[in-house]
Order: sequence, then structure tokens, then C-alpha cells
Amino acid sequence: MKIVQIYTDGACSGNPGPGGWAAVLIYNEHTKEIAGGEKDTTNNRMELMAVVKAFEIIKQDCEIDLFSDSAYLVNAFLNGWIYNWELNGWRTKEKEPVKNLDLWEVIYDYSKKYKINWHKVKGHADNEFNNRCDKLAREQIKLVVEENVLEV
Repeated sequence: MKIVQIYTDGACSGNPGPGGWAAVLIYNEHTKEIAGGEKDTTNNRMELMAVVKAFEIIKQDCEIDLFSDSAYLVNAFLNGWIYNWELNGWRTKEKEPVKNLDLWEVIYDYSKKYKINWHKVKGHADNEFNNRCDKLAREQIKLVVEENVLEV
């Protein structure tokens, strides 16, 4: 079975505010970087968007090692929150609607399609690929801000 490593990160300037997401996908000696941004979003949404966009690239059956500094993302699977949300009609234990449901549903569907190993990494530490994702996501924020300035 092929194993693909995916590193993801999201960032936001203000929360909400302009945001960026990025992912680095690694398979054997091949590396692919992707990134994007939105002008009015949240940090959590950008963390999830990075994962969705990375999963969209994968076209073959494989096992995925996913690395993220987002406890929101990783703990949803490692602590079983997402399974409880689904059982409760996509509501939290406080009976509130799950935020970013559109992205969670996509990620959840992929988690049923692929074997995904979820790894929490420390943000802004010594992980080369997490740091690269952070840099790419922050660059996207600058691009989004520049685009908005030009639109005025």
C-alpha cells in the first residue's frame, strides 16, 4: 500500500479576517506544495481547508499519514468527537451546530475512504514541513490582503 505524508496548516490575520491555508504532500521522493486563501475566514476554517484541498489531490488508493498542529482537527478524530457529532446530527455535546460543517463532512467522507493516521505536531517548532506550511499559509494572507487593497 502506498503511503502519502500530508502536512497541513492554516493561518488567519484576525479571527475572523483574511486567511491562508497550505499543505505539503510527500510520496517517496515526490513533494507537492499547495496553498490558497480567503478574504474573510477563521483560523479553524483554514486548518480544515488545507486538509480538504490536500485530500482532493489524492487520486489513488493509499494510506495517509496526516500531520497538523491543529488540535481542533486532530482531536476530532483521535478523541472521537467527529463520530459523536455525526451521531448527534452534527451537533456538539452542547447541542450547538458543528462549525465548518461543510468542511468536516468532506474530511469525514475521506476518512472513510482512506486509512488516515492522524498526527498532532507542535506548531512553530522544529518540524520542517509544518514550518513550510505555516510560511506558505502566511504568504497567502499577504496575497489576499494585497488583492483586497487593489479592489478598493
